Parts: sequence; structure tokens; C-alpha cells
Amino acid sequence: MVKASYNVIGVMSGTSLDGIDIIHATYAYDCHWAFKIHQAETFKYPENWKSILMQLVTKSLSELSAIDKTYSEYLAIVISDFIDKNKIKNLDFIASHGHTALHQPELNLTYQIGNHQILADNLKRKVICDFRIQDVDYGGQGAPLVPIGDRLLFGQYEFCLNLGGFANISFEANGKRIAFDICPVNIVLNHYASKIDLEYDDEGKIASSGTVNTKLLSQLNSIVFYEQLPPKSLGLEWVKEVILPMIDMSKLDIKGVLSTFTEHAATQIAKVLDVKNVRTLVTGGGAYNDFLISRIKSHSKSQIIIPNNQIIEFKEALVFGLLGVLKERNEVNCLKSVTGSSKDHSSGKILIPNA
Repeated sequence: MVKASYNVIGVMSGTSLDGIDIIHATYAYDCHWAFKIHQAETFKYPENWKSILMQLVTKSLSELSAIDKTYSEYLAIVISDFIDKNKIKNLDFIASHGHTALHQPELNLTYQIGNHQILADNLKRKVICDFRIQDVDYGGQGAPLVPIGDRLLFGQYEFCLNLGGFANISFEANGKRIAFDICPVNIVLNHYASKIDLEYDDEGKIASSGTVNTKLLSQLNSIVFYEQLPPKSLGLEWVKEVILPMIDMSKLDIKGVLSTFTEHAATQIAKVLDVKNVRTLVTGGGAYNDFLISRIKSHSKSQIIIPNNQIIEFKEALVFGLLGVLKERNEVNCLKSVTGSSKDHSSGKILIPNA
């Protein structure tokens, strides 16, 4: 039944492995969509799960299937703890992104773990999830999925830029929503910060103290992906095959790597934001990287807007809640103009708990 409002939990786990983002929100429709976030929390991954998730791209499909089951059980525990802690009642459903294990749309392959029937059974609640696979079946990239939320919830901004594991952007052009991955960001910066026993480079302070290596910067900026037209998306596999070997060959110290890669990311992002008098909403963990933001501003003509912490940190979880609402209503939540699929569609699967 189509309703005017929905009481939903949205769940997101990103490639930067910051943790599991969970929000409890109400979505209401009255000529346009509005939302209210009631609670939001990030559950950090314990070291054993962080290690497993970092190695997913090395696993066989049978190994991933086993991990999928265990991860779904773990995810159910985390979500249940959030529900109990916040005394949440009368939920319509839980909408979950899962965690990307494999993303190779050119091979007609995408795999999100954490979308197992066990999730619904253990939570004893309806779960709407696995939003990517149908789009890949229709010939699309299966990503990015957030742009429909950008259009419906944040349409007052000309650009919506997310700085997570990857930088991705969404905007309207000629009546269509266009979105694509620009470049890696935190997935690379955090990788090298970990080599000096840091989870991340706080505010980009280490990067700001380093020196840009012009040779490596030129090599990075010359990567073929940046010349390709959208739709296009990136995955961890590509980073491991293309980016990390190039950086490691440079033999730079960590300061130099972080400084050079930050400049690279800022350069690629600013190329897309090369438009005057437009507002760009910036979210994701990279919004807290003051050095990265300053470098983007120095290269870009756009007005960079940093919202409140809740939107910075939980926008993607919020949007996946909306994707679930649209799926529940059998309305379009995946745009062919974004992913390159053969048609707009209502993506995702609905899991009903077994009695």
C-alpha cells in the first residue's frame, strides 16, 4: 500500500571501511519528498571484520558466499542493537546497501554481501536490499545509486559531491540526472595512513606537510579512466590494479604520497566542478579533510558548501532508506541516465522474514 510517510532504518557500509552507518528516519511525500533523521550512528568494524572486508576481492565466489552468510548474521546483530538502544517502534522496514565485495559491471558482475535472507529472519522484520544487481542485469554499472536521492532530497544544490572511499558526483544536465565516480579518495589516503599506524590523516594535516611529486602527479592525472565519458564507476579491484602499484613504484615517503594523491584528487574533482556560480554540497568523510577541501577550492570555481555533521556522515544511509521507500512503492529508484542501464527501474529485492 502506498502511504504518505514511512518509518525506516537505512544502512550503509562503504569501501573506506569507516564502519556501518545506520539511521532511523521518517520519509514523507506531499508533492515533494522530505525527511527527518531521528537517530544516526556509525558502528566501527572490529579488526577481524575489517581484515576480512579488505580481502574480499581476493576471494572466490564460494568463499564470498560463506562470508555473505556470516556478514549477514553480524549485520543483523548490529542493526538489532541500534533498534534496541534507541527503542525504535513501528518500523515499516529496513533498507540496507550491504557491503560491496565485487564490482565488475563490465563482466556483468556485482556482489553485495549482507543481503542474505538470514538478515530478515534474524531481525524478524522486512528488509529491502541488494539494489545493484538488477541494474547490472539490465546492462548498467549498478552504480552510483545515490543520485536519485540527490534529486529528490537535495535538489536545491546544483552539484552533490560525496567524498568517501571514492569521489562521486551527481547533477542535472539537459533534464537528466548525471552521476559518476570521479576518482578514488579515502580508499587510497586511508591505505597509506595505515602504514604509519593511523586510521586516517586527520584534517589532511600530514598531507599538508608533504611535498607534491610532480612526476607521480602527472602519471596519476594521465590515467585513462579520467578521459572516459560517463556512465562510469570504480571499484577496489581497479585501485589495487592501477593506483596502488603506480604510487608504490614512486618510492615516496608517506607525507609525499598523501600530499601528491590529495592534489591529484582535488585536480580531478575540480575539473568536474569547473562551473561558476553553482553550489556544491559536499558530504562523506572527506568533507572533514580540510586540506583536501582547500585544494578543491583553490582549483574550482564552484561554491563549496559543507552541511551539518549528520548530513556529512549519514547522507548515503539516508538515501538508501529512500531507495527502499521507492522500491516499496514500486517507483523508479535507479536511473538509466546515471548507470547506463537499458531502462529506469525500481531496483532491489524485498526479504520477508520466515515465520
